[in-house]
Amino acid sequence: MFAPTDTGWIEIICGSMFSGKTEELIRRIRRAEFARQKVQTFKPSLDDRYDEVRIVSHNSISVDAQVVRSTDEIFALLRDDTEVVAIDEGQFFDQGLPEICESLANDGKRVIVAGLDQDYLGRPFGPIPYLMAISEYVTKTLAICVLCGNPANRSNRFVDETATIDVGAAEKYRALCRRCFAEQPVPSLTV
Repeated sequence: MFAPTDTGWIEIICGSMFSGKTEELIRRIRRAEFARQKVQTFKPSLDDRYDEVRIVSHNSISVDAQVVRSTDEIFALLRDDTEVVAIDEGQFFDQGLPEICESLANDGKRVIVAGLDQDYLGRPFGPIPYLMAISEYVTKTLAICVLCGNPANRSNRFVDETATIDVGAAEKYRALCRRCFAEQPVPSLTV
């Protein structure tokens, strides 16, 4: 990947659950730290599945993070000397996230956001699709379909819950390919 040196930019790591998004985010954070860049990492307070103050991948790789309740808190906590801003679970943030990422990149910072690009119904999820459109770099990660072994790009919720946001892991979700996802029963949606 070509990385500019005289400007900021936005990188998006997106895909389904169990596709390695957080693992890739942590890899990029560690590389930046190894290069002695000043990194600040953020996670939404909503995601406390594995740890309240660390970003943790499904296979237990982790880094420290600052927990925020809203995108505005990112600006409030940002240090002047920060060069790299890393944000996990971007889909859980409000629609102000793209504006904040754009502002940070315009200020010369490297911004890396990881998150689901689709919800459990296969629809664009939160601010991630918009961020994909304005980013310089987009990495789409794929999992392995648990039913057939094909590349999986959908997160299938197999518990009876219809809220768009239902934080969980393998106890509620599985990765499916396009075909297997389409063959699953459609959840009944209450309005």
